[in-house]
Amino acid sequence: MGNIIEIEHLNKRFGQVNAVQDLSFQVRDGELFAFLGVNGAGKSTTINILCGQLKKDSGRVTIDGEDLDLRADTVKKSLGVVFQNSVLDKALSVSDNLESRAALYGIAGKAFRDRLFALAAALDFEALLKRPVGKLSGGQRRRIDIARALLHRPKILILDEPTTGLDPQTRKLLWDVISEMRRSENLTVFLTTHYMEEAAEADFVVILDAGKLIAEGTPLALKNQYTRDFITLYGVSEETVKTLGAPYERLRQGFRLSVPNPAYATELILKRPDAFQDYEITKGKMDDVFLAATGKKLTGGKEL
Repeated sequence: MGNIIEIEHLNKRFGQVNAVQDLSFQVRDGELFAFLGVNGAGKSTTINILCGQLKKDSGRVTIDGEDLDLRADTVKKSLGVVFQNSVLDKALSVSDNLESRAALYGIAGKAFRDRLFALAAALDFEALLKRPVGKLSGGQRRRIDIARALLHRPKILILDEPTTGLDPQTRKLLWDVISEMRRSENLTVFLTTHYMEEAAEADFVVILDAGKLIAEGTPLALKNQYTRDFITLYGVSEETVKTLGAPYERLRQGFRLSVPNPAYATELILKRPDAFQDYEITKGKMDDVFLAATGKKLTGGKEL
C-alpha cells in the first residue's frame, strides 16, 4: 500500500498571514486520514489547494501519482469533495442536482441511473429524489452532498467537517456508508472534523497549528505520546487511594488515578491487589491529545 497523496514543503500566504507553512505529510492508499486543527490552522486552505481551487505559493502536491501542477484535470477526477457548506442547487430536485453533476464526468443514461439508485439506497434518500433540495433538512442535504461526491467513484473522498450539526442517527448512517465504500471500492478518506471520536477511528492523524504540522501518528501513538492512562477505582476509600501514590481526582462513584503508561498500572495493581477489587483502565482521549499538542480546544466554525 503506497501513498496516494504526498504533500511536500507546501506554503501559502494571505498578505501577512502564513496560512500554511512548510507543510509536509503523506496519505496512504485506502486509509482514513484525519486532518485536525483549530479554526485558522490552515486545514481548509490545504484542502482548497488539493482540489485545485487555490494556487499554492510553493511546494509540491502529488495525488495518485500525478503532479497537481502538471495534471490538475486528471487529479480532480480522482477526488470527491464534501465541503463544509452544501454546494447543491436549492431550486433543483435531488435527482436533477445529481444528474447535472454526473454529466460533468460523462456519466449519463443507464450508468447514471444505476449509480444514482445504488447511492440512494445506501444513503436512504430514495423517497427524496423528486424533492427540491431547498425543501430538505440539513441531514438530508448532507446525504445528497455525499452522494454527489461519490457519483464518479473517486479514489479519494475529502470530507471537510461532514457531520457538524447532524443528529447521531444520520452521522452513523453516513459513516456506515463511507466505511462500506472504503471496503468495497478501496476509497481513501481525507477527513477534517471537530468530533474527536471520529478522529479516534482514523488510521493516521495530522494536527496543524498556525499552518504548521505539530503532531502526527496513529491515534494510539499520539495518545501514548501526549496523554496519560487512567485507572478508575470503585468501592475504595480516599485514604486507600492516597496510599497508592498516584495523582487522582474524586468522581461521583469513585476515584480516577492518572498513571504514565499501562506497565505502571500493572505494577500498581500487582503491588496492591487489595485496592483493585473493582476498577477499569482507560486511555486518554483524542481531545486530550489535541489539547496537549496545541494548548487549545477544538471548536467548530469557518477558518482559513
